[in-house]
Amino acid sequence: MLQPIRSLIRTLLIVSTLLFSLNISASPVLKLEMPGSFEENYDKVSHALDENRFYVIFEPNIGRSLSNFKERWGEDYNRNGFDEVRSLVFCNPWYVNQVLNKDPEMAALCPLSVTLLQKGETTELLFLRPGQLKPDSPAQAILLELEQDITQALKQALSAE
Repeated sequence: MLQPIRSLIRTLLIVSTLLFSLNISASPVLKLEMPGSFEENYDKVSHALDENRFYVIFEPNIGRSLSNFKERWGEDYNRNGFDEVRSLVFCNPWYVNQVLNKDPEMAALCPLSVTLLQKGETTELLFLRPGQLKPDSPAQAILLELEQDITQALKQALSAE
């Protein structure tokens, strides 16, 4: 009689430990890689966001801005050797309204952005995951949905021809 109970308790402890460790190790940054030229990848990401109703409102060329400091920073300039550094700043009014309704503090996320880093023939996409920032937010369900929709759009860009 005690053996099945001990086995069940051991199983529950193992599962709880695994779930706890998975939650702690979840990075707040989603990182995806795309092979190919930067311009093509940039266009694919922009198009995928637009197709999924995330409207690009600003396109900062961070690499160009940083290059203005190349001489001043000397050997400290672009130590990772990125060929391109740009962002797509975007928004979806429906999600903004939903987040404002649930947790106005999380309006700090608006607008959202994805940063693209190019080195050689690989573009890294970096996206700050809204659902990982404030797990106790009253808007957590909508933040997770938002994160899932943006992740889906970015993965759509990965598979675009």
